[in-house]
Amino acid sequence: MRKYKRIFTIVIDSFGIGAMPNADEYDDEGCDTCGHIDENVSELKIPNLAKLGLGRLHKLTHVNYTGDIQGYQARLLEASIGKDTMTGHWEMMGLHITKPFQTFTETGFPKELIDELSKRTGRVIIGNKSASGTEILDELGEEEITTGHMIVYTSADSVLQICGNEETFGLEELYRCCEIAREITMKDEWKVGRVIARPYVGKKRGEFKRTSNRHDYALKPSGKTALDALKAADYDVISVGKIKDIFDGEGITESYKSVSSVHGMEQTISLLDKDFTGLVFTNLVDFDALWGHRRNTEGYAQELEKFDVKLGEFLSKMKEDDLLMVTADHGNDPTFKGTDHTKEMVPLLMYSPSMKSGKKLDDQNSFAVVGCTITDNFDVKMPENTIGNSLLAELK
Repeated sequence: MRKYKRIFTIVIDSFGIGAMPNADEYDDEGCDTCGHIDENVSELKIPNLAKLGLGRLHKLTHVNYTGDIQGYQARLLEASIGKDTMTGHWEMMGLHITKPFQTFTETGFPKELIDELSKRTGRVIIGNKSASGTEILDELGEEEITTGHMIVYTSADSVLQICGNEETFGLEELYRCCEIAREITMKDEWKVGRVIARPYVGKKRGEFKRTSNRHDYALKPSGKTALDALKAADYDVISVGKIKDIFDGEGITESYKSVSSVHGMEQTISLLDKDFTGLVFTNLVDFDALWGHRRNTEGYAQELEKFDVKLGEFLSKMKEDDLLMVTADHGNDPTFKGTDHTKEMVPLLMYSPSMKSGKKLDDQNSFAVVGCTITDNFDVKMPENTIGNSLLAELK
C-alpha cells in the first residue's frame, strides 16, 4: 500500500561526504567535499540540513545546531564505474554503469573528430581543449564574433561543449551544430555523455555572459529506469533543473528548466502547491558548476547556506503524506587538486512530517536505493536488469 502520495528527491549536485573505499583508483584519496568545506569556514549556517541529520553522516565542526534531529539518514556508496553526473543519476534510478563515459580532458578531441565536425558544420573550430566556460569566452569570444569560427571545448566531465553568441552565431545555428556533434560522438571511441550548447551574449572580453538557453544533448539511458516504470504506471514524474537532459527526456511527464540552484528550489517549493501523485526529481547544479569545478570553497559554502534557507521554506510547507529525499550524485571537493569530480560517498536524508521516529541507517552499497524506495512506495516494479534495494520499510 502506498505510504506517501508525493516524493520530492533533491540532488545537491556534487555534495559528497567523504572518499569512497576505491577512491585511490581515481587518484582521489582524501577527498571530502562536505568535510573540507566545513573545515575551511569559521561558521556554516545550515540548520535545516543539520535538523535532517547530516551530522549523523559526517562530523560538522562549524555547524552550530543543538536542536532535535528528524528523519532517517544513510551514506550511499556508488556501485558504478565513474564519478560523473550521468553515472550518479542513472544509478540512483537503478542502472549499474560498468563502462565509463569517454573524457578528453588531457588531450582535447581527436583531429579526426574535429575535422568531421568542421566539415559537417561548415565552421572553422577553435579552442579544442579543457577549459572553464567563462575563461574560454574571454580568450576566444571576440574571435568567434569577428570570424564566425566555432568554439569547441571540454572539461573534466564527459562532455563536448560548443559556444555560440546569441546575436552573431544564433541559437538555431548553435543547436544545429550541437545536433551534428551529438551524431558524430555516438561512435564508441568518441562517445561523450553529453554535448552541451553554451549560448552567450556580449561583445567584448570581460562582458560575456552565458545565458539560460543552454541545451544538453545527452545519451539515452542504457536501460529502463525507475522513472520509466513510474511513468508507465501513470504516476507523475516531474523534473526540475537538468534532470530531463540527464535522462534525455526518458520517463519524464513534465519538466521545469532552472536558471540557478535557488531558482530550482523555488520551483520545487512551488510544486508543493500542485496536486499530483508521484515524483518531483530536482537537480541543483550550481554547487558543482560554479563552485566545485572552480575550486571556490567560500562560494560553495555560501551556496549551501542559500539552499538551506530554501530547504527551511520547503519543510514548512510539506504535507503529512509527502516524503523528502535529499542526496547527491558524486563529489567535487573545492579544496582538492585539479578541477575534476571526486569519487565520494553521498548523503541520503529522508524526512516526512508523518514520521514518528528516525535514525541513521546502515551504509548502502549503491545509489539505487533512491529509485527502489520510490518505486516500492508506489507499488511499481523496478525494470529488469536494474540494481538496488528499497528502504521504505525502515521509514516509520
